[in-house]
Amino acid sequence: MRHINFDLQQLQAFIAIAERGSFRAAAEHIHLSPPALSRRIEKLESIIGTRLFNRTTREVELTSIGRIFLERARSTIDDLESAILGISDIAATRSGRVTVACVPSAAVYFLPKVISSFSAKYPSIRIRVIDESMNQTMQSVLTGESDFGIGFMNNLMPEISFQGIHDDPFVIAVRRDHPLAHLKSVKWSQIENERLISVARSSGNRQLLDDVMSKLGLIPNYAFEVSHIGTLLGMVEAGLGIAAVPRTALPVNHPVVVGLPLKNPSISRSLGLLSKQGTTLRPAAAMFHEYLFGALTKRKFTKSL
Repeated sequence: MRHINFDLQQLQAFIAIAERGSFRAAAEHIHLSPPALSRRIEKLESIIGTRLFNRTTREVELTSIGRIFLERARSTIDDLESAILGISDIAATRSGRVTVACVPSAAVYFLPKVISSFSAKYPSIRIRVIDESMNQTMQSVLTGESDFGIGFMNNLMPEISFQGIHDDPFVIAVRRDHPLAHLKSVKWSQIENERLISVARSSGNRQLLDDVMSKLGLIPNYAFEVSHIGTLLGMVEAGLGIAAVPRTALPVNHPVVVGLPLKNPSISRSLGLLSKQGTTLRPAAAMFHEYLFGALTKRKFTKSL
């Protein structure tokens, strides 16, 4: 693809001439000498590869290509001015609204801490959180309901881009008085006959777990099935069974439930930020996106995983 290298001043010069129908009047308007203005237009025409003006001794008029280019040039200038005004407004007022879709484990564990520190710095930026399943999180990003999402890399839609943050290992969540709780780690074969509590079959977490169990030739004993990770952990806490969950889903230093690393094999999901390809974040959303990515990659909130 040919690289086109023209600058804003050339576009401004072109628009000034088109609107005034005169090189001299345009030169006076933008405070430039007529020869310098002519050189800008000549360079722009050379870059584009065609003439933009028909020049006579008395007047200047746009060519057919020039008329088409004028619409594009005005649109470009308008978009740039809107972008600058939007950024200036955010920079001056630190206000706006951000909607983030995320999987429940992110909503429960580290997202509140990031929002807390971000809000302390930018109190006028409001943040709305949509905590749903991975599939619903992706749909929210695709439809524009949310500015961006937080989720896992597995089974991403082709329209979704993924910016990884860290790998989130799976652990077995058990009560501290459970017979397995004294172990440093647990093998998959050790949980086959346990009463398992699981999220729905449509969940990406459940699909990953079922795939591993199937490859190992194990038949899991799913005693309970729930929709949300918070409900699942509540049932583990009540002693109804145990559950395989991403480490981020289990609060650190939980008074009743402990997470034991799963071995042979160890599995994890890559957690990151999701966005719709080809879209540009609004200023407030871009600020929170950058802040969130920076906080997590520095492991301020994930160092205990």
